[in-house]
Amino acid sequence: MMHPSCNSLARCSLPLASLALALLASQSAQAATCTELLGREIPAQAIGLPTSGARVTAATPVAAGGSAPQTFGAYCDVSAEIRPVDPAAPAIRMRLVLPEQWNRKAMMFGGGGYNGTVPNVAGNVPAGPLDRPTPLGRGYAVFGSDSGHVADPASPGSFAWNDEALANYAHDALKKTRDTAVYLIEQRYGATPERSYFAGGSTGGREALAVVQQWPTDFHGAIVLYPAYNALALDLQFGRITRALAQPGAFPSLEKRAALLEASMQACDGLDGVRDGVISHQAACNAKFDPARAKLNGKPLRCPGGADTSQRCLSDAQIQALRVFNSPIRFNFPLASGETHYPGFNTWGTDLGRPGEGVQLVVNRLGLNTLQPSYPMPVHGTGFAEGAPYHSGFWDEWVRFFVTRNPTFNSLTLDPQNPGPWQARISELSLRQDVNRTDLSAFARNGGKILMAHGTSDQLVSTRATAEYYERVRRDMGPGKTQRFLRYYEIPGYGHAASTVFNAAWDSLSALEDWVEQGRAPRRQVVADSVGVPGRTRPLCEYPGWPKYVGKGDVNAATSFVCVQSRKGTR
Repeated sequence: MMHPSCNSLARCSLPLASLALALLASQSAQAATCTELLGREIPAQAIGLPTSGARVTAATPVAAGGSAPQTFGAYCDVSAEIRPVDPAAPAIRMRLVLPEQWNRKAMMFGGGGYNGTVPNVAGNVPAGPLDRPTPLGRGYAVFGSDSGHVADPASPGSFAWNDEALANYAHDALKKTRDTAVYLIEQRYGATPERSYFAGGSTGGREALAVVQQWPTDFHGAIVLYPAYNALALDLQFGRITRALAQPGAFPSLEKRAALLEASMQACDGLDGVRDGVISHQAACNAKFDPARAKLNGKPLRCPGGADTSQRCLSDAQIQALRVFNSPIRFNFPLASGETHYPGFNTWGTDLGRPGEGVQLVVNRLGLNTLQPSYPMPVHGTGFAEGAPYHSGFWDEWVRFFVTRNPTFNSLTLDPQNPGPWQARISELSLRQDVNRTDLSAFARNGGKILMAHGTSDQLVSTRATAEYYERVRRDMGPGKTQRFLRYYEIPGYGHAASTVFNAAWDSLSALEDWVEQGRAPRRQVVADSVGVPGRTRPLCEYPGWPKYVGKGDVNAATSFVCVQSRKGTR
């Protein structure tokens, strides 16, 4: 694709480019008021990937507000649309908040799932604590976008019909949004940011790694939580899990999943030195726990004879499906991205859904939810009270709109390990969806730093996959060089953005600022729980460390735990 000002590559002349740059410079020399931004055009030449330019659609002054400690000063709330090259493609909708008292820094927020909504840029970073100011409250110019489509709640993957929309979702919208935001920041303040950061979780975590890998000088730091970096490999694992859960009698009810979690806790909670309702030594639990032999209150978790006889036991069919969830998928065909497998999940000790309200409902809907996968796939996502597993809905959308582009295709018939006629298309998609480069030297040379964290009880993106990526970076760049710019932490009990066991709150932004701006590498980081036991704390241990109770002291205080580097068990 080309810039709309060029009808051939040869005709994109240097004089034209120089004239455009001079025009941009003259426009940004004088800072604009908030209301003067309304209707302002952003030329295509200001954006590093092909677009038809952009336009500010709203610019509204907002008074100071909030409640301590999360107050914010007056700011300008800006909305803009980045026009596509393909007239049939949707525009990228973005939002940018510009504080009156700007700290000369910028923050980009990533999205989630299939995107399609603009992030709350006036809010906090993923897992940000309530007792610390948001980026806006700290004076950041904060921005984000819908990645180039408006989500259809009933069919959130349907945008992938259009190639430009698919490319924007994969990662192109990140560059387009960032460049548009920087242009508007300069228009508003007469200066560009001195520091720029990215924060995201899940799809947003993949996006954080995408900008670090592909545009290493655009950002100085990234907060990367539970990243779905190898998204296509994960999609194939979703398919394998979905097909297993769809087998007769294989889908465990909420009550059965509650029994599994309870049995896992009884077997594994004490492996970290104290029974506190959190499994901190997850690797040891992975090695020890066997649902076919486990006990629940002294009785076998497996139903008598393996038949489905009670809501407080698991049948053989359900145990088999859960073992699929716990084990890796290995691809029988090559992916262009180089991914060869996707690991299993920490199934034993993870809340896959159980009866409850409030945060528990969010956990359920991001887990196995309430309805068995079938054709047509039941509704899915956090917006529905009843639905298929999130994994299954994601797989179904991906097969129908990314792979086959046939909305009536039965996704249960596509074997993710032997996709037959769809193999070439899947391999092609892997180049867009898997963000797995391990040479981050250019980012590190630019002074970039990464803080990466993942809960050990994530039910949607495997913690083991993030650990694998971290190990690959260490292998390819060397442990010493990696340590100079990257930290990876695992948070026991934390699920996918939400948990009723240990709902993490971590001041990652202050830690990142200290590292990038002051040269103080993170040490003795502490993470707090906001739901399981509100206010309790744990040390945030660098992988492969985990917090072990020292044998005395308050079990709800981080000071009573020490990080140990045992590798016992399997990941």
